[in-house]
Amino acid sequence: MHLIFQKNTFFVKEHIGMFKAASNYDIYDEHKNLLLECREPNLGFFTKLLRFSKYKNMTPFEVIVTDVASGLPVLRVEKGVSWFRSIVRAYDENDQLQGIFRQRLLTIGGKFDILDENEVLKCQLKGKWTSWEFSFEQDGRQLAQVTKKWAGIGKEMFTSADNYVVAIDPILPAQDDLRLLILAAALCIDKVLKE
Repeated sequence: MHLIFQKNTFFVKEHIGMFKAASNYDIYDEHKNLLLECREPNLGFFTKLLRFSKYKNMTPFEVIVTDVASGLPVLRVEKGVSWFRSIVRAYDENDQLQGIFRQRLLTIGGKFDILDENEVLKCQLKGKWTSWEFSFEQDGRQLAQVTKKWAGIGKEMFTSADNYVVAIDPILPAQDDLRLLILAAALCIDKVLKE
């Protein structure tokens, strides 16, 4: 796991754009230093076309996260075409599968089971139906939280771009692979539930 995932706070800022098919994000630390760039460089023609339709949530995506300092990929998050529920896979800098996010059906607020590479449940991502707030829970304890940050009236009303904070509880060990999955799941929330 890359050292950058040892941090406890990440600020995720989605790029603003009118009529954009690709979702692009920048990830900063708590001191507003740019750490990671998240891009969708491999969109096909039909995927781009469907992104402007009511079938947007069903389209596949591949978000590649690169370390700004080195320019090397540290994370890849991908989803195939989905009909009823989304299944998203997260890969590390060596392109090894680290985890799977399986969307739960018929939940209010959104819910994902976060599985390891062997499809064993590691934790759950649960959303509140009353707000844009999600928590990562394992055996009844909260490991991390994702909260939307207000971006101003103009941006909120006229764009779909979101800003949010990922706060990982320091009790989660710095080398725990769940840290990579938590940041990957935060991108998954935006791409699957909030687009």
